[in-house]
Amino acid sequence: MNVLVTRPDQRGQQLVELLAEKQIFALHQPLFSVASGKDLPQLPSAIARLNRGDYVFAVSKNAVDFAYETLKETGFHWRSDLHYFAVGQGTAQYFCAQIEQKVIYPIESENSEGLLELPQMQDLSDKNVLILRADSGRELFPEQAQLRGAQVHILECYQRIIASDLPEQISLAKRIGIDVIVITSGEILLTLFEQTAESERNWLFECRLVVVGQRIAKLAIKLGWKPENIQISEKADNQSLLKLLINH
Repeated sequence: MNVLVTRPDQRGQQLVELLAEKQIFALHQPLFSVASGKDLPQLPSAIARLNRGDYVFAVSKNAVDFAYETLKETGFHWRSDLHYFAVGQGTAQYFCAQIEQKVIYPIESENSEGLLELPQMQDLSDKNVLILRADSGRELFPEQAQLRGAQVHILECYQRIIASDLPEQISLAKRIGIDVIVITSGEILLTLFEQTAESERNWLFECRLVVVGQRIAKLAIKLGWKPENIQISEKADNQSLLKLLINH
């Protein structure tokens, strides 16, 4: 088993190191880098306009990082009269450590569906919901929040930049014998598919995918993977992914 870990930032490298401890070869290959988003200058005023009890939702650790640094530079503090949310435990703990406020997250399903099942999300009448995210992302949560009565404000904290030589990097993964690929978001999966040369798609579809959640699994099947080549982790933390990989 040779594993390609596409998870970005230090979490991807940490998973590679955990696999190495189990004598499993793994390559860390993030499919894009991140840069500051165009809406960051608006962040202090966006938070200042929120009413007491409104919601702030951080989609990822990258969103937390860029938002935190922006407020730190402007001398603006995270308000203690707001409710803070994240989609998973890892991001929630990171968000909590940065802003020193309680951060709520869905325990059972670490995704937008799980977030929408939280008691706090059932009636959003008269609520403002500020979403800190990348230049693109899933629309399920903002759309459902609006349907439930919220005024939704999306703030682009960072943008994803795809490396110009990504097709060559994916081709290298094939040549060194990668046969398992870890995918932690739908956007990562789409980027992998789109940046893989058509002549190498057969190899790609033969690789076993380890994905986070049913939604990404369904997307993989739609793109061309066979269901028997897909393993699903309901949680996105590295320990859950590691357990799934080594128990195959």
